[in-house]
Amino acid sequence: MDSAEYERKIAHRFAAFDQDGNGYIDRADFNAAAARLLTEFGTTARCDKGQALYTGAEAFWQGMAGIADVDGDQRVTREEFVGGAVKRLRDSPERFAEIARPFLRAVIAVADGGNDGRASVANVERALRVLGASAEIAGVAAQSLDTDRDGKVAESDVVSALAVYFTVIEPDA
Repeated sequence: MDSAEYERKIAHRFAAFDQDGNGYIDRADFNAAAARLLTEFGTTARCDKGQALYTGAEAFWQGMAGIADVDGDQRVTREEFVGGAVKRLRDSPERFAEIARPFLRAVIAVADGGNDGRASVANVERALRVLGASAEIAGVAAQSLDTDRDGKVAESDVVSALAVYFTVIEPDA
């Protein structure tokens, strides 16, 4: 991968978190993502699933800030994201997966129409679109997460895929 491709991928991953497009990632971005997901799936913030989603969003934010917020201002700039999150997580994608796990578990629960711990591919696609993926990418990604082709996506599938997605290999200098 050349440096232009690397920069494009990093920018895309940063934008996925910078929900309001203000140039940095902060707690409000994670709360906004949670609120949009609850609205999309008709789930209230006060129910168990809603509370778990907000708790997971907070844990995800705290984990990211702990890795990437170098200056401690409670905001992660693109530079901090690249320097902190991406470079550190390249060496340990499992760490990122563990930071994201509570949020992803809650997203699957909110999107889980059958309450069996797995969400339909269609609902995962809806969730990805709400989180900012284009319809085309959301569709392809949701299908690819259904590893056993049973029409459902489990938490473990989402956690591993997210770790791989954010493990961006830097081009050789």
